[in-house]
Amino acid sequence: MIHHIELYVRDLAETQQFYDFLLSELNYSIYQQWDNGISYKFEDTYIVFVQVTAAYKNNGYHRKNIGLNHLAFQVNSTSQVNHLRKKLLARGTQELYAELYPFAGGPTHYAFYFEDPDRLKLEIVAEPK
Repeated sequence: MIHHIELYVRDLAETQQFYDFLLSELNYSIYQQWDNGISYKFEDTYIVFVQVTAAYKNNGYHRKNIGLNHLAFQVNSTSQVNHLRKKLLARGTQELYAELYPFAGGPTHYAFYFEDPDRLKLEIVAEPK
């Protein structure tokens, strides 16, 4: 089981605005908050976002480099995937693989792929029952 995931971000305020919405929709709540970071918790797992220091701010992130490719969040139904997609697109979220929605991950993998403010790929998925 994963205990927590910690990510450095370019702009903590922008990241917080994005994840306050997304993670509250996924039943996470704010767990910890300090000047340079915030974490959100669901059950025993939490996600931490920390403001990167100025020396590293311009390095940027790209999922095709070595390191994390994406984070996937599971929901209970395809209707929840559709609902979150609609709400996130209305907020200006960048959708990935729109032409293949909802089966960009394969013919039985119902998912919505999109990017956070730092272009980290995220996925909302409903596994078939």
